Amino acid sequence: MSHHIVEVKHLHHVYPDGTVALRDVSFTIHHGESVAVIGANGAGKSTLLLHLNGYLSPTSGEIRIGDFPLTRKTLPEIRRTVGMIFQDADDQLFMPTVFDDVAFGPFNLGLSGEEVKLRVKDVLEQVGATHLLGKPPYHLSGGEKKRVAIATVLAMSPDILVMDEPTSGLDPYARRQLLGLLRDFHHTRIFTSHDLDMVLELCERTIILHQGRVKADGPTRRIFGDDALLAECRLEKPFSMQGCPVCGSRK
Repeated sequence: MSHHIVEVKHLHHVYPDGTVALRDVSFTIHHGESVAVIGANGAGKSTLLLHLNGYLSPTSGEIRIGDFPLTRKTLPEIRRTVGMIFQDADDQLFMPTVFDDVAFGPFNLGLSGEEVKLRVKDVLEQVGATHLLGKPPYHLSGGEKKRVAIATVLAMSPDILVMDEPTSGLDPYARRQLLGLLRDFHHTRIFTSHDLDMVLELCERTIILHQGRVKADGPTRRIFGDDALLAECRLEKPFSMQGCPVCGSRK
């Protein structure tokens, strides 16, 4: 079995205050798939993603990355395979400069100083942030922080990229850059997003969470073509599928 496979079996999560966030969630994602997890606010999307590399532990159920169950023993290796980008970049940036933040992971992998410098330069070029190299993260705009947060994960060369609302806080130019970057990432991509046009553009497959359960799992265009399903889950079609409000034409 490829170690890039993500398998979630009967995942259940209850927060300490008694809130049930996930209810019997099961799915399998294979190497190279690009999968969106969508749903209304409170559906359990972020909670689900935080389980995929061990930031949250299941109340019950199992997560496997390839042949390995996600446990404390396997966590270091799984976190090298599964790169997680948080919705709030401030949760990810903690070093004095952008260089230090992006270099932190590669240094911990045991790379030499010269190898780290080359890797930092490469990933900052990929996200269009080389000019931020020496800046403190707390001096950056929201969009700049997002780019640097993405760079910190790419610097670890993950095989599976997990992103929570990747376009949140980005201006249109930065959004287009990010879409290009994700399009060029040929390994497995899993992300949540309210940016349904991005989902339509990048994902062949979409999973809908509704009240903590998997309500639908299938081809993205088929999901977005089901008006009754979208209405039940408090979702709307991507703007590009809604057509012109004046003439009624559609793409």
